[in-house]
Amino acid sequence: MSTADAHVVVHPAHPTEVGLPKDNRILGLWVFLAGECAFFASLIGTYLGLHTATLHGPTSQQIFDLPLTTVATLILLTSSLTVVLGVQAMQRKDVRGMQIWLWITALLGLFFLEFQGYEFFTFYNSGLTLHTSAFGSAFFTLTGFHGMHVLFGVFWILLLLFKSLKHGISEDSTSKVFVMSLYWHFVDVVWVVIFTLVYLAGKLG
Repeated sequence: MSTADAHVVVHPAHPTEVGLPKDNRILGLWVFLAGECAFFASLIGTYLGLHTATLHGPTSQQIFDLPLTTVATLILLTSSLTVVLGVQAMQRKDVRGMQIWLWITALLGLFFLEFQGYEFFTFYNSGLTLHTSAFGSAFFTLTGFHGMHVLFGVFWILLLLFKSLKHGISEDSTSKVFVMSLYWHFVDVVWVVIFTLVYLAGKLG
């Protein structure tokens, strides 16, 4: 028996794989995500109502860098694939594989945040701030809150990784990893909506 296998608790109903318990954590996450959907819907709706209120500041057509944002979007979408590969490795009792894929997911999240920080810095130097116009306030509020969700997700992944390095994977921790993966997919889906309605529509519309 390998060292990795020694740290895995196998679900009794599936002796060949680690189970994903359908406990209250998953139900609680869906309730939480329902509230988050309403939260982001209100922020996106506010932005759509205010995006033309630029006063004398920069407009979305002038300031958005679509190629840069597209690269950041591809990075975040790739992280959805890597987190799926991490969950699949966990199901196969491959602790090492799970850890590698989750590390990659966290790094991709950090790369996305680096792109966002660079974008914010560039926009600030171009004259767009929270106080420049209603457009600036709505844009930074929406994208800033999304960035905070990505940062929270990265910390969550790192916490689970550190625990797995010390304790391996128990039946209890499998549901935690699965719940985290659902949250991460939600953050990615929200960004696809933001990219479409804010960046694509703002630059091309």
